[in-house]
Amino acid sequence: MQSPSAVKSRFPTNGREEEVNTDADSMGEEAEFNWEEYMEETGTGAAPHTTFRHVEISLQSSFQPGMKLEVANKSSPDSYWVATIITTCGQLLLLRFSGYGDDRRADFWCDVMTADLHPVGWCTQNNKTLMPPEDNVYLRKAIKEKHGDWTDFLVQDLTGSRTAPANLLEGPLRGKNTVDLIVDGSVLELQDPSDPFLYWPARVIRNVGGRLRLRYAGLSDDHQAHDTWLFYLDVRLRPVGWAVENQLTLAPPTALRTLKSAPAWQEALDDAQDDGRKNPLPLEVFKDQEDLPKHSFKTGMKLEMVSPWEGLQICPVSISKVYDDVFFQVTLDDLSGDAHPRSVVCHAHSRGILPVQWCLKNGAALERPHGYGGQDFDWADYLKQSGAEAAPDTCFPDTWQNRGFAKDMWLEAVNPHRPAEVCVAQITQVRGRLLWLRLEGVAKQLSEFIVDVKSADIFPVGWCEANGYPLTSPVKAVSGQKQKKIAVVQPEKQLAPSQPVESTPISHCQPVAMDSGSVNGRYCCSKIFVNHRCFSGPYLNKGRIAELPQAVGPGKCTLVLKELLSMLINAAYKPGRVLKELQELQDQSWDCQEETLKAKYKGKTYRSTIRIIRLAEQIPDFCRKVCVKLQCCPNLFSPALVADKCPENCSLQTKTKYTCYYVKKRRLSKPAGGEETTAGDVVKPARKRKKRKAIFVQKKRRSSAVDYTPAGSPQDSEEEELLPSGSEGTSSEPRDDHTDASSVEATSSRPRRAAARHRTFSGGVATGAQEAPQGRRRSTRSLSAHSQNNKYQTAKGQDTQGEEEGQLVLDRNPLEWTVEEVVQFISSTDCAPLASIFQEQDIDGQALLLLTLPTVQECMDLKLGPAIKLCHQIERVKVAFYKQYAN
Repeated sequence: MQSPSAVKSRFPTNGREEEVNTDADSMGEEAEFNWEEYMEETGTGAAPHTTFRHVEISLQSSFQPGMKLEVANKSSPDSYWVATIITTCGQLLLLRFSGYGDDRRADFWCDVMTADLHPVGWCTQNNKTLMPPEDNVYLRKAIKEKHGDWTDFLVQDLTGSRTAPANLLEGPLRGKNTVDLIVDGSVLELQDPSDPFLYWPARVIRNVGGRLRLRYAGLSDDHQAHDTWLFYLDVRLRPVGWAVENQLTLAPPTALRTLKSAPAWQEALDDAQDDGRKNPLPLEVFKDQEDLPKHSFKTGMKLEMVSPWEGLQICPVSISKVYDDVFFQVTLDDLSGDAHPRSVVCHAHSRGILPVQWCLKNGAALERPHGYGGQDFDWADYLKQSGAEAAPDTCFPDTWQNRGFAKDMWLEAVNPHRPAEVCVAQITQVRGRLLWLRLEGVAKQLSEFIVDVKSADIFPVGWCEANGYPLTSPVKAVSGQKQKKIAVVQPEKQLAPSQPVESTPISHCQPVAMDSGSVNGRYCCSKIFVNHRCFSGPYLNKGRIAELPQAVGPGKCTLVLKELLSMLINAAYKPGRVLKELQELQDQSWDCQEETLKAKYKGKTYRSTIRIIRLAEQIPDFCRKVCVKLQCCPNLFSPALVADKCPENCSLQTKTKYTCYYVKKRRLSKPAGGEETTAGDVVKPARKRKKRKAIFVQKKRRSSAVDYTPAGSPQDSEEEELLPSGSEGTSSEPRDDHTDASSVEATSSRPRRAAARHRTFSGGVATGAQEAPQGRRRSTRSLSAHSQNNKYQTAKGQDTQGEEEGQLVLDRNPLEWTVEEVVQFISSTDCAPLASIFQEQDIDGQALLLLTLPTVQECMDLKLGPAIKLCHQIERVKVAFYKQYAN
């Protein structure tokens, strides 16, 4: 391993890189770089992630909606039937059997890593039976009525369709995303930068989130200076065999031919082609590459272009050569006469080519050509003197769209002088489709340059951290009395598995252990624990809570709590509602500072200013009051770790009981209407709220996200709520609406009439009569504890005849339940008449845990009452699952 004082960096010179020794001793004193803290200090924000389209594409699944594959029939494992991919979520696929058409009732999820899935044609090759599931009477009847014979239907259905690639369903690439298909050692063909008809194989040395480090075939580690960095969507990259298939030339790059003899180059070509044929890259890797359009440029036309040699200049250039209807050559205008011409190959979508007068219209400076005699450059005079014509505006892509970038936004950008280095960068100005960037932590004379908004060399904030790649951060002066910064856990940005350290690029980010003597202890706290087993309340999603890290911190109190609150907001059913609740949290005894937190919901972003305490001794009180505000267990997040049993005994409580407890506590603490308090203030009686009909909205997602909202959650039972007008929300005015009534109504899992019938049935007549005037409802009580085989028991020590029904105790993980076991469970509850629907739709344990109230209503054609009743039973299984098996 190299010593820190001998870190090697590489500077490109005319496309090549030279090794330079850099002293890195000073970097050991730098604190770990934190984007959120840095943007807070500078008072500016990050560029939106959606503006980086190449990164968005790289995160998509390799499986595309509409692809077809063959799926094993659960009733008869030796037979298969064709299914279509509806949507994807990571390695989960939502499938629909052929024959259902647009009917979504029988859609089912499966895991590509465990399910018996094969490409279309696999059954024929392996002598397997291809037929509709024997137990699916509905499907067989539908095919027979519409098409007569299912064999003829299958031929018609598969004609012109796309099959899922075989290598994505089996082998080492099974279930991987597109970017992950490109592994180290993969072989591609790389276009020569100076000749569009010349290609040569290159091997992938490293893949960083789709950004590839490539080395030409025939070169070794001694030639690292000639490595090339390109994003995998670059049009210069093609699969092995592309050049031969398109009658192009396979030859070593012009600038590197002298490094090897002709026989050595030929041997390297043969080896690379053999490797490419043995382990070919799936064509899915290239499916998102843009198709280059035909251009209409002619030799001699003039235009403006961002200089590839001087990154901060826009210069007049000329079309010096037209190769074909796709590629052309652009040469820098130079009137000095003795200069060596500088040229670059372009196409119609090349970054940085601009029409004449673009700089004048956008207020940017245009460099005069070398040797130009006039004081002020004027395009009209210049065209007249040179006898040339300006390229028409129709030759250029949209030159005005800025994609949402704005001045002072932060991002991460490749250093054009060191292609292996990614730096912290800030937008200093935006002109049309061009961005002026300033790199932090880089020498001032090399820190500024211009990029196109579609450049694949710019990335969103956090991209390096998400991909485990070092980020060059701003270099701060280290004073004699060093104050070390304390790292705060970033829960959603886990680094990739450790990889061998490269000699480049330089990283100024060195983790520093917390030194209690170097900071003021009053303003720093130790870890704050997220106790996953505690009750999550009506606002927070139990599944998302389970995905949070066990602890946040140690660090500065405000930073740790801000990170923790952001995690809770993201774990909510409706983040905007939680943000609204937190905004109302205050205590006069707290020493607070205001922080701006954001919440995203249904494509809308809400902002609100939250008061966060600064002193460590106030953290226990702050955490407890936040939990009370969110109606969850007071120990859900706390400075104390709850190992096994919560002191609040929250695992025995249901959502309804907790809601009633908090509501009752609030109401008892208020004086009766019209009476005066000790302070002399008259409290007005609460205005009676009209009963509002619950509105259920189905979230129709087509991206890689699954709605894990538990059935019957209060968030599904109300319309979207906005923040108060002072919260800088990006939507319309808010509706001041609390969930005191609606949350109880939705979580009680049954309509009022059903609850009344249940009180009579359960024998709790006296209790029900006493509580009836308060308008409070109890949860329904399942008959599962009285099923014949007594398989699903209630927890011991609980009174099944009391106000709430007991917790389920499962003897097997519900994720492993078969369809028959799911049917058996539903049959053991008071939803037994619905068990046949689960049998018809092949709902197993995994599918059962994914069911929500909207999907149950839509896919099973159930009315609101029976749907809530069914979802209550499903939620009991979920609670038992989280309690017994999730950890």
